[in-house]
Parts: sequence; structure tokens; C-alpha cells
Amino acid sequence: MLVFIVLISMKRTILSMILSASIVAANAQQLIEVAQFGKNQPIGVTVAPKSNRLFVSFPHTEPYLYGLTEIVNGQRVPFPNEEWNKVDTAQTETHFVNVQDLYADNMNNLWVLDSAPGGSAAVIGDNKKKEGRFKLIKISLDDNKVQRIYDFDDLPKSESALNDMCIDNSKQLAYLSDPGLKAIVVLDLNTGKSRIVLRNDKSTLATPGFKLHLDGKDVVDDSGKPFVSNVNGIALTHDNKWFYFRAINQTKLYRIATEYLANITLSDADLSSKVETVAETGVCHGMIADSRGYIYLSNSVDKSIQYVKPNGEVKTMVTDSRLIWPDSFGIGNDGYLYLSASQMNRLPKYNNGKNMVSYPFRVYKVKLPKWQGWY
Repeated sequence: MLVFIVLISMKRTILSMILSASIVAANAQQLIEVAQFGKNQPIGVTVAPKSNRLFVSFPHTEPYLYGLTEIVNGQRVPFPNEEWNKVDTAQTETHFVNVQDLYADNMNNLWVLDSAPGGSAAVIGDNKKKEGRFKLIKISLDDNKVQRIYDFDDLPKSESALNDMCIDNSKQLAYLSDPGLKAIVVLDLNTGKSRIVLRNDKSTLATPGFKLHLDGKDVVDDSGKPFVSNVNGIALTHDNKWFYFRAINQTKLYRIATEYLANITLSDADLSSKVETVAETGVCHGMIADSRGYIYLSNSVDKSIQYVKPNGEVKTMVTDSRLIWPDSFGIGNDGYLYLSASQMNRLPKYNNGKNMVSYPFRVYKVKLPKWQGWY
């Protein structure tokens, strides 16, 4: 009897080990490399809903190759053409200065946020000018032609630092995060006029004294200044009903109904009262919504991707050591989430001049959680 019990116990142990190994193997394969870019740091990522075309942007830092690319068979193709990607300080209206964020909408347009905040090394040209340079470019993916350019002439260019954007075609509005202004910017796509809302609201501010602690150390630059960003990552649900947002240096996810953002009669105090706290999450840089209303967002501390259900429940989708500062997301019609890993905290600036980046830079994809009626 004793021998029989021991054998049963051994079988259970072996079965448990096999199952554990299978789970580990499955997890190890969840994150799939899509493309690699040598020493060019990917920032913006988006996927066109209709065609599944993948676009990746790069900041204007050396070694500079292109600001905006389409990934075709794993290779970069300058988009919309070579000319737009050439550095031309005299013709910045028709050339990229510093491509920050991308958004592919449901009407087959690619929106490109070209954002070079004042005082940034990304600003090209006269170093005496402290004003940033910003433009939002609408490109039709039907013919790859530029349709319109918005210049944000009514924003304080010396203070603004436009970061991420979402497009609400149902209201003809764009919603942009601005960590420089510590606010949300609402752009009217018909008139080209913008409004600054929720400025210095608790939902758009970094938590005082909140330091990022990644790879076992605080993210502090060579002058001793900690990395700090106010409102940064944003997401818009597919029905255009809810706008999600949050700062990097805190852990709360907020949302507000877009009907309030669209209402020009509401004051910041009115809008603040409409902001909802959704969930407590990890340190996040970028986020995106799927057709279910799930919000996918990074958790840099745990090197993972989380998702938040509409009821506020937080789940972890994938954890992988390669997820170093996941920065921007896109969702394809193939059931995959695409994302960049910018490794921002490993740059020399935050490591006493030593480059800790693990090259090459890459973009990955991971299968979305299944649900009835998905893929």
C-alpha cells in the first residue's frame, strides 16, 4: 500500500512538473518578435483596422533613418514617402520634425503627431527658439496622400508637449495628452481650433515624489533629476464613448465620457467632477482599447502587459523580460496586440552616461485574450 501511495504521489508530482513546464513554454511564446530596428528606437505603433497595415515611428535622435515607416515583411519602408522623412529645417510643414505618436482610425486614415517640445533636443533649427513645433497630419491610407495638417497655433508652444492622441470621427474631435501643460487638449477637426481642459487636475498630474523604479534602480538622469511625466498614455473606446487617461508617475487609471469633453460650455471644475477612477494599475506608458472595451496598458515595473475590463477588473496578459518600457500599442484585425519596447530607462541619460540598451530595438505582438465572437 505504501509503495502504491508513493507511486501515485510521484505521478502527481511529475504531472504537475509537466503542466508547469507547459505553462512556462506557452508563456515564453506569447510575445512574438515582429521586426527589429538596430539602434533606431521605436516609439509610436499603430495598425490599420481594415488592412492590418503596421506603422512604426521613430524620434529624431541619432542614428536617424526615418521618422515614420510602414513595416512590410519585417522591413521598414518610409511613409508616406522618402521626401517627408528627409530632414529639412526650412520646410518643416512638409517634413517630419519628431514623430511622436500614431493613430489609425476606422475610416482608413493614419494620423501622425509630429511633436517636438520646446527645449527638446528633437527641435531642429535655431537653438535660440524655445517654442516647440507641433503638427497633426491626416494621411489617407486609400492613396497614401496627406489630406490635412493641423498646426495648433492656439497652444502655448513654449509650454506644450503634445504626447499621445486619439481620433473621434463621430464628433470630429481629437483628444491629446499634454504632459507639459498637465492637461488634455481637445482639437476640433473641422475648425482646427483647440481647447485645453483638465489642466492641473489631480487626474492629469504626476503624484509628487513618485519615482519610477525599474531594473532595480530609480530612473534618474545624469543631473540627478528623476524622470517625471504628467498625463501621458490615453485610449479611446471603439464606440467613442469613453476616454481613458493617466500620468506615468502614478498608478491610477481614469476615464471621462467624451460627451463631456465635447461640451464647450463645461468648465474645468465641471469636467473634473465627471472624471471617474477606474482601477489601480502598474506604471504605464501607453494604452489602447479593443472592441470589447478592454483597456490594454503596460506595467513597466513587472515587465508585463495588463488589461482592464469595463468593470475595473485588472488582469495580466503577458509577462516577459523583453518588455522594457512598453511604449505604444496597436491592435490588428488578426487578433494580436502590437507594441514597441523603447527601453527609455536604459538610455545613457538615466545610467550615468552608460548605455544599457539591449539592441536591437524591436516591435512585438501578443495574442489578445479570447472571447466569444472574437477570432
